[in-house]
Amino acid sequence: MTKTSEELYKEGLERYKAGEEANTLIPLFKEITDQSPKNSSSWISLSWLYLLEKKPKLAHKAAKTGVKLNPDDPQGRINLVLAMLEIGEKGVRPHVERAQQMIMANEDWLEEVKKNIKDGFDRRGEWPGLSRVKSWLFDV
Repeated sequence: MTKTSEELYKEGLERYKAGEEANTLIPLFKEITDQSPKNSSSWISLSWLYLLEKKPKLAHKAAKTGVKLNPDDPQGRINLVLAMLEIGEKGVRPHVERAQQMIMANEDWLEEVKKNIKDGFDRRGEWPGLSRVKSWLFDV
C-alpha cells in the first residue's frame, strides 16, 4: 500500500530527528511536495534540507513556495531569509521582522525556532547567515 504524504512526512521528520543526513532525505521530501504541492510544511522542510546541503537556489525556491502557502510560519520565513542571504538577494528585513513578531507571540514557535537554529549549527557547522539571523531575531 502506498503511504500518504502525511505518513511520508512524519517518517521523514522521524528520520531527520534520528540524525539522518539531509542529502538522503531530500528525495523523500521532494516526493512529498510532488504528492502534496499545497503542503507548506513539506516545502519548508525541503528548503531547510537544501540549506543544510548548501544549495541556496533550491532552498530559495522551496522556501518561497512554503511562505506563499503559509505566510504565518516563522520557520518558513527564516528559511527564506537564509536562502536570500546566501544568494545575495535583498529584502530580508520584512521577513525577519515578521518571523520575530510570530516567535515572540508564541512560546511554542519560539522554542521550535531556537531548537532549529541549534540543529542548523550542529549539522552544518559554521554558518554566517544563520548567525546573522539568530542575532537579528534574539539580540533586540
